[in-house]
Amino acid sequence: MLVYLSLFALSLLSATLLPGGSEAVLLYDLSLGYSPFYLLFFATTGNTLGALINYFLGAKGTDYLLSKNIAKERQIAKAHDYFEKYGGWALLLSWVPVIGDPITLIAGVLKYELKWFIMIVMFAKGARYLFAIWLLS
Repeated sequence: MLVYLSLFALSLLSATLLPGGSEAVLLYDLSLGYSPFYLLFFATTGNTLGALINYFLGAKGTDYLLSKNIAKERQIAKAHDYFEKYGGWALLLSWVPVIGDPITLIAGVLKYELKWFIMIVMFAKGARYLFAIWLLS
């Protein structure tokens, strides 16, 4: 059980703005004979919760950005309109290193629909881990 919880924690941290990668650990654990189903479940769940941390940091940080004149209401409104048009598709890239974490943060800033955020991000991140498992199988 410690292997799965460690993978969960690493997956959660690597989905935040902190650097890290969980795929190598998942593949290593898989090579040791651990359950592909449980590895997929814990990695996907941890990574999705990490993306939710980014989302909530963005959602709660909007007032800060506006108060410090880092962003203007007009800019936020324009970005919101753009994200409303392409947001779901952009979230399919939430698994991509470097750009995925900021995408989830921006979704929070723009208060993208949370239920859609969770479904799209979980699908994208789960598909990435499933593909990695498939490659090793």
